[in-house]
Amino acid sequence: MAARRQHLLDFAILGLLHEAPMHGYELRKRLNQALGPFRALSFGTLYPALRELLDGGLITESGPSAPATTRRPRIVYELTSRGRDRFSELAARADETSYEDDGFELRVAFFARTESSVRVRILEGRLATLQDRLREIRGSAHAQGVGDIWTRAVSRHNEESLERDVRWLAELLAAERGSLTRPGTLTDPTHPAFRPPGRTVS
Repeated sequence: MAARRQHLLDFAILGLLHEAPMHGYELRKRLNQALGPFRALSFGTLYPALRELLDGGLITESGPSAPATTRRPRIVYELTSRGRDRFSELAARADETSYEDDGFELRVAFFARTESSVRVRILEGRLATLQDRLREIRGSAHAQGVGDIWTRAVSRHNEESLERDVRWLAELLAAERGSLTRPGTLTDPTHPAFRPPGRTVS
């Protein structure tokens, strides 16, 4: 589990630095705000990861160009050509870690730099995973009315959440399959599939 999380963190850092050079504070802020697996990331976890990427030649660091002040200078991190190649390699993968709970949101966050055919495989994997969970819940004893009212309420809530996510993924997948004739381009962000699951338009 620790190795997988480290792998995801490396991918996330490379993906963010692919957008633009950033200092550690900005990286942590973006990771905490936008990427599901790292919403409570500490500097004690981030900086060792940056050090490993530096040692591997995937990123470089530079100090501020402005004159020194009383504030601690911020180090800016930037991708190397090797780092860009590594990010592209990771973004092209569509194995099971791409559509499991701790990796799916992260992969979607970088779909803009992922080939359409890879996006389709990841969405297909996620959809199949959630459909399996939905079948399991529907076939469970709780779904058959066994258990107290609160247990059944939780089971029904989980079932309804999965149903919404399955519908949303099916819509995303249909929209993405329609873009396969234009590899590397984004599908229309106004398509209904790009609304969060469960949200309707008034």
